[in-house]
Amino acid sequence: MKFTKATIVASAAVLSLGLAACDSPQEEAAEEQAEAMEDQADAMEDAGQITDAEADVMEEQADRVEDAAEGDTDMGTNDEPIGSTVDESTM
Repeated sequence: MKFTKATIVASAAVLSLGLAACDSPQEEAAEEQAEAMEDQADAMEDAGQITDAEADVMEEQADRVEDAAEGDTDMGTNDEPIGSTVDESTM
């Protein structure tokens, strides 16, 4: 099954909406979903479906989902928007 960036972004957005008042099972499920998103980004990158930068963006989104599950109330208020991280090793 091929996933587009839009699909991943939508999944992250839907998950993050319901995470503010998580109990333990919901928190665990969100963390597992975030890990699955990161694994998917790695697999898509390895398969040549997306670039390293696109995989990094997907992993940042997964990190934010996981942060929200852990009760990080600053989610989304980061000074740097998703995808703004610069990998200086590629410069």
